[in-house]
Amino acid sequence: MCQFCVQHGDGKSWYLQATTYAYDLDADLKRREYLVDFLKDFGPNREFVLRNLDRLERLPAPLRDLGRAVASKRMQTYHFGQPVPIEECEAILDIATSVVRIPCPCRLFAGSRDDGYCLAITTKPIDRYLEEGFADYDFGPDTQGFERLTKAQTLALLRRTEEEGLMHSVWTFVTPFIGAICNCSLEAGCMAMRFTIEHETPIMWKGHYIAEADAEACVGCADCVPRCPFKALAVGPGTKRAVIDKEKCYGCGVCRSACEYDAIRLVERATA
Repeated sequence: MCQFCVQHGDGKSWYLQATTYAYDLDADLKRREYLVDFLKDFGPNREFVLRNLDRLERLPAPLRDLGRAVASKRMQTYHFGQPVPIEECEAILDIATSVVRIPCPCRLFAGSRDDGYCLAITTKPIDRYLEEGFADYDFGPDTQGFERLTKAQTLALLRRTEEEGLMHSVWTFVTPFIGAICNCSLEAGCMAMRFTIEHETPIMWKGHYIAEADAEACVGCADCVPRCPFKALAVGPGTKRAVIDKEKCYGCGVCRSACEYDAIRLVERATA
């Protein structure tokens, strides 16, 4: 069980609690300002963070480890996330019923193609705050171009992202307020994965689940291997069957969509 579940989930999945989505941004100045400033300042903040991450890597190991721990702890207060399988995305959408496709800041500033896979999810529309946050972007401040999605449309989009090997994750904007589902990969420029995987500075928890391969059902086709966003899958040299590195697996479940033989399932991490 992750720390957020203990603090904000009453021992259950923190991101499936209605209270983490129920904040009214009209009355919540702190969160509103953070969300707007996060979008406004993403570009310069990204460059600042990347410079400092590179400096951190050059420090002696004790100082480097301390810096990573401090950065991770600070991020838990403001902007932290967790991968979630599509089944739990569906449950999230029963709580956060306002869904708007927005440009992905990570992709935009990394120079990657943006297919509109970043989703603002709230219980009430927040268009005017999105408009304020994106006002200085090249496409202008008019959020009328931002597409509002139904639950069915959102789930269809999430399935398409799985076909591209993108993980689904939920993100706080001043914890525990959740404001987005992101669908991204390290190759596309995901800052969270860069922090967590490349620089070993976690800004997201591992998922509550872990992938498990059925050796009898697996035929060793290896279609699942490139689908994993965390490089946790390989084909064993002896058995020629899928092997999952439990330490690398974040439990997003994206690998399952590549398997024609239903040889991969998710199990509770605590029981794996």
